[in-house]
Amino acid sequence: MYVAVKGGEAAILATHDLIAEERRGDLSVPELSTAQISEQMKHATARVMNEGSLYDPSLAALALKQAQGDSIEAAFLVRAYRTTLPRFGSSIPLDTSEMGIRRRISATYKDLPGGQILGPTYDYTHRLFDFALMAEQTDVAEAPLASAPLDQTMPRVPDILGDEGLMEAETPPEGDPAPFDLTRDPIQFPADRDTRLQTLSRGDEGFLLGLAYSVQRGFGGNHPFAGEIRLGEVPVRFKPEELGFEIDLGEITVTECQMVNQFQGSKGKPPQFTRGYGLVFGHSERKSMSMAILDRSLKNREFDEAVEYPAQDEEFVLYHSDNVEAAGFVEHLKLPHYVDFQCELELIRKIRQEFEERQTKPQAEISGEAA
Repeated sequence: MYVAVKGGEAAILATHDLIAEERRGDLSVPELSTAQISEQMKHATARVMNEGSLYDPSLAALALKQAQGDSIEAAFLVRAYRTTLPRFGSSIPLDTSEMGIRRRISATYKDLPGGQILGPTYDYTHRLFDFALMAEQTDVAEAPLASAPLDQTMPRVPDILGDEGLMEAETPPEGDPAPFDLTRDPIQFPADRDTRLQTLSRGDEGFLLGLAYSVQRGFGGNHPFAGEIRLGEVPVRFKPEELGFEIDLGEITVTECQMVNQFQGSKGKPPQFTRGYGLVFGHSERKSMSMAILDRSLKNREFDEAVEYPAQDEEFVLYHSDNVEAAGFVEHLKLPHYVDFQCELELIRKIRQEFEERQTKPQAEISGEAA
């Protein structure tokens, strides 16, 4: 139960000014522009776009600037803005086979058809400080261009296994219904895969990473292999009803991950490899890998597997992955709970008094008997 607090309005207006002052910091230091954030902190903006469910690097940069780098607060800002936008319809499903690939790796096939492309990654850096970056002006060497163009044929690893009949087949649900829209309707359990994937794609990266780690440590019932990870740009297309044909809206940067998992078979399914899928905005490999691991972990109903671990419990995973909702629920404890606390205070005083009376009564009886 909440109660009104007198004098709060003036304090709230003052705190807005204090936030602005803290956000700006030392006036002798040049102000950080949103262009600098979007161009030089792409991993941070990618996280905000994913958890805010809106692809717009410039708005993600603005949210990060306004939130002083707090990614959860920034995602909250993006989601709030997203609710004000008109909706014209749904785009055509992305076809990642058309991706302009900048990075493509596989941990399952050394000689991957089409070749592996290392691309931009921190995987092989030494994790040592580069103090030269503290200088305001640094010369950045241009990365060399490849000596030959990329192979036009780059089949996905699950498709290679599927050609041998070793990978689970993926077929759309009966009737191919329109996918669930998490931004308009609440989650219903048991959740279908489209609901699970939407929830995971905008879930908290740290939460998903921790659960994916638990799966690898044995709390998940399967052992994943990174079948393929891709980074690049894919076209977004929209088909207006009044035109009747597709139009290109532009390109977005995405990271796609396909995990390959062993499955020993069940009564109705033969031994085969199964897949986990992750697709996220921007360059966000940890998020896409964690998403793919959990996608497979949550397929227990499809493969008649027992739910033994948290990463297999869809209600636990999906309800607790949303950091904006989680932050709101935790931070609401900062609101005045004076009435609730007074009730608790009176109750504990009463119980304590009864306890002390019970403790002193035997002592009084013993003293009387001794006399």
